Amino acid sequence: MINTQNPSSGDTPNDGEISLVDIITFVHESWKKLAIASVAGAILGLSGWFVLGSYSAEFVLLNNTNTNTNTNTNTNTNTNTYGLDLLSWKVIQKSLPNLAAQIVEDGKVPEGQTGLYRTLSNDQWWQKNAIPSYALSKADTKDLAGISKEFDGASTTILNVTVNASGSSKEGAENAVRGAAQFLRTGGAYLQIRSMLNGYEGEVISAAGEIQRKITGTKIEMGYQQQRAKSLEELHKRYPNNSSAGQQVVDPKESAAKYLSITTQIIAANNDINQSKEALNRLEDRLTQISLTKSFLDEALPKVVTTFDGLVLDKELLAIESKLRDKVGKDDPKQQEILDQIRSQILMIQARFSKGLEANTAPTSSGKKGMFKSTAGGLAGGFFLALLLLLGQRMWSSIKKGDAK
Repeated sequence: MINTQNPSSGDTPNDGEISLVDIITFVHESWKKLAIASVAGAILGLSGWFVLGSYSAEFVLLNNTNTNTNTNTNTNTNTNTYGLDLLSWKVIQKSLPNLAAQIVEDGKVPEGQTGLYRTLSNDQWWQKNAIPSYALSKADTKDLAGISKEFDGASTTILNVTVNASGSSKEGAENAVRGAAQFLRTGGAYLQIRSMLNGYEGEVISAAGEIQRKITGTKIEMGYQQQRAKSLEELHKRYPNNSSAGQQVVDPKESAAKYLSITTQIIAANNDINQSKEALNRLEDRLTQISLTKSFLDEALPKVVTTFDGLVLDKELLAIESKLRDKVGKDDPKQQEILDQIRSQILMIQARFSKGLEANTAPTSSGKKGMFKSTAGGLAGGFFLALLLLLGQRMWSSIKKGDAK
C-alpha cells in the first residue's frame, strides 16, 4: 500500500506501508545503478547473440508427379500421381525420428553428422521444420466447398515439403538443411522398403500354409470326382443305350442331375475333374511363387539390418532380384510374374524418393535472427536483477535499523 501523505503532517504511516516519497527517493538514489545494470545486461545479451546466435536455411523439395499410363484396346489414360500422398507423409513424419535414433544407436551415422542426426531424432523437430504445402489451404477449401467437389482431393495434395535447419554459420546451416533433406529421402525410402518386405514376409508365413491346405483339399475332392467318373463309366457299360437327345438342360450338380443321361453325367464328372486339376496347378504355381519370394526375402532382410540408406538399399535389392531372375530363366512366366511385381515396387519407391522428392533450387539461408530479442532480454534481465538486489539491500538495512532500536 502506498501512502501519498507527507510524513511531516503529523500522520504516522502504518507499518508495512511504502510512501510515494520513499519510492521517489529510491528511484532518485538508484537510477544510475539500474541504468548501468540494464546496459550491462543488454551488452551481455548482444554478446550472447553473436556467440550463440544461429543462421537458418531453407530447402524446398518438390513433390513431383509421376505419369502412369494404362493402355487397353480401346482407350489410353494417363494418371498423374504425386510422389508422396498425405497418408504416406504422415507415416514417414512419425517414423523418421525413431529411424534417426536407431541409426545413432547403431553407429551408422554418416561421417560428421552425429549432431544433426541427434536433432533429427526429435519428433518435435519434424513437426516444426518439415512443413508440407498443399494445393489448397483450409481457407480455400471452405470457400470452394459449395462450388465443386472436384477440389476435395486438392486439399490433401502435397505440392512440396519445406525443410528448415539452423547452424552456427551460413555454410553450417546450408549443410544441415541439405543433410536433413537427404535423410528425408533416404529414410523415407528405407521405411517404405521395410514396409514392403514386411508385407511379403507376412504373406510367406500366412499364405503358404493356407495354399497347402487348399492343395490337400483339392486333391481329396478330385479323388472323389475320379471315383464318381469311374462309377458312371461302369454304369454306361451296363446301360449303353441310356441317352436322350431332347433333354432339358440341368446343372449336373443339382439333385435332378441323376436323371440325366449317363453320357451327360460322365462328361460333367470329367469336367469337374479338369477344373480341379486346373485349380491344383494354379495353387502349386502360387506355392512356387511364394517359395521364390521367400528366397528373395532370405537375401533381402539381412540388408535391411545393415543398410539404412533407402536409395542404396534399393540398388542392393534390385541386384538380388536380378540374380534370382537369371536363375529362373525367361521360359517360366509364372515365376517371372512375382519377380516383375517385386521389381516394380522397388523401382516405384526408388523413383518416389529420388526423382519424386527433388529440389530445383539450392538452399536459401538468412542471417542471424533474434538480435533485438536477445538484446531486449539481456536489458530486462539486467534491470530486474539489479532492482531485486537493491531492494534486498534496502530491506536488509531496514531490518538492521529495527533491531538496533
